[in-house]
Amino acid sequence: MATKDVSAVDDTDGSGLRVAVVRTRWNPEIIGRLADGVARTLAGLGVTDVADVEVAGAFEIPFACRTIASSGRVDAIVAIGAVIRGETTHYDIVSEECARGLQDVQIQTGVPIGFGVLATENLTQAEARSEPAGGHNVGADAAQVAVEMALLARDWS
Repeated sequence: MATKDVSAVDDTDGSGLRVAVVRTRWNPEIIGRLADGVARTLAGLGVTDVADVEVAGAFEIPFACRTIASSGRVDAIVAIGAVIRGETTHYDIVSEECARGLQDVQIQTGVPIGFGVLATENLTQAEARSEPAGGHNVGADAAQVAVEMALLARDWS
């Protein structure tokens, strides 16, 4: 059986896919930079059907993603957020539960989620992972992965 090689990043074609981008309101400068990376990458992969959803914080991302994935109206989701360590253990709880929740959602629903949620020690680290075009941008990476996994799911279903 012949299948498309989705590991070949250079020729990944996401045209025809519907992708939702779930982003947080916390840390708006970092989120804006991540969202720019997502938008650039999706456009570069030919994805034109994109829905944007905003939630309060990273803890709410898994619920939004489950709601969207369960709708049957998307092929993939990109989740972007930034959890920056503070003075309490809140950072650990939020970042770990967000990651666990997103993994659970994609396993339960079969809808892939590109993980673009930063968990950094400080703002400098977050900035280094959300650079503009030409630099390292986790949002761009997450969009690439979401499209690749949506194509894998389509090829094997």
